[in-house]
Amino acid sequence: MGSIDRYIFRTTLASFALVLVSLTGVIWITQALRGIDLMTSQGQTILTFLGITSLVIPALVLIISPIALMIAISHTLNKLATDSEIIVMNAAGFSPFRLFYPFFYATCVVALLVAFIAAYLAPDGMRRIKQWDAEITADVLTNILQPGRFAQLDQNLTIRIRERQPGGIMAGIFIDDRRDPKERNSIVAERGTVVKSGGETILVLEDGNLQRFEAGKRDPALVTFARHGFDMSKFSNQGRDVTLGIRERYLWELFSPSEDDPVYKSVPGQFRSELHDRIMAPLYPFAFAALTFAFLGAPRTTRQSRNFSIGSSILAVFGLRMAGFACSVMAVKSPAAPIVQYAMLAVAIGLGVWMIVGGVVVEAPPALLEAINRSNARIARLFRRPVAA
Repeated sequence: MGSIDRYIFRTTLASFALVLVSLTGVIWITQALRGIDLMTSQGQTILTFLGITSLVIPALVLIISPIALMIAISHTLNKLATDSEIIVMNAAGFSPFRLFYPFFYATCVVALLVAFIAAYLAPDGMRRIKQWDAEITADVLTNILQPGRFAQLDQNLTIRIRERQPGGIMAGIFIDDRRDPKERNSIVAERGTVVKSGGETILVLEDGNLQRFEAGKRDPALVTFARHGFDMSKFSNQGRDVTLGIRERYLWELFSPSEDDPVYKSVPGQFRSELHDRIMAPLYPFAFAALTFAFLGAPRTTRQSRNFSIGSSILAVFGLRMAGFACSVMAVKSPAAPIVQYAMLAVAIGLGVWMIVGGVVVEAPPALLEAINRSNARIARLFRRPVAA
């Protein structure tokens, strides 16, 4: 790789990283706001909130990466054209196809990243989200115990809390425990926190008292405590087993699902659609790169407008991706839909390479330019028309 190739390669990847981080950050914030109830209604910490919401980032990167690559290539080509570097390189003997080399190398890097995310990282993040969410949902201390309500956890066990405070602290705790037929325990505590250790869940109560009513005794036994542990492991460890959906399966699990898999038996078409989507994910960067360079990579003078080429490249890429989404939906019921999607990608890549090799310059048709000029002239005359007194 020569110095020019390295310069273009670094510029393209740097632009790609900047666009990818920016777009992913914006979309991640909108997705994260949907899970804000983890900290409000369910009393989770901000670390839990950030941990769960950040696991969706690989899935976002998987979708955004080809678009970020297209924007990065467009930016790099526009920068080279503005500085007249494309014309200089063309005069020095660089053909458009030769100029495409560093962009192709950058596309290979992006395709490898997308392939790794599609095969392992994205499904791994989704299954971690599902497991984490199941643990939170199954945890009675964060799901069932709502402020101001009496929650009956067992046939003879009732708990109430007055409010939840920041940091997972529960204030105003009342526990009525009648599970032992020989005695009844009533506990009142100012505050309590949940401690999980060694597979056990303990509700640590602070500054309270315990009244024990034993069978056959008239007066209760009253105990005042600074700290008291109440075992909640029986209730917080329920429902931890989760069934993995299609998006939570690794690529190799989609290739050969078990015939006894209940999810596969119920929706085999969705397995087929997801499998082909994962396989085609690394192909989209090549299609986007070829189309973008085909529309913008030909040498032009600074007097030639690139607006029509930029708009055409956006429409071509957008149309290809929307058609891909449509084929993915149809693939659930039609085994032929993935074949159409593969054909579209092959045609897009082949058409882009043909335009690059042939040095095709995409410009607006003369009739369209004349219509635009006439419209601009009418608008200019309208604004120059004097206003009657």
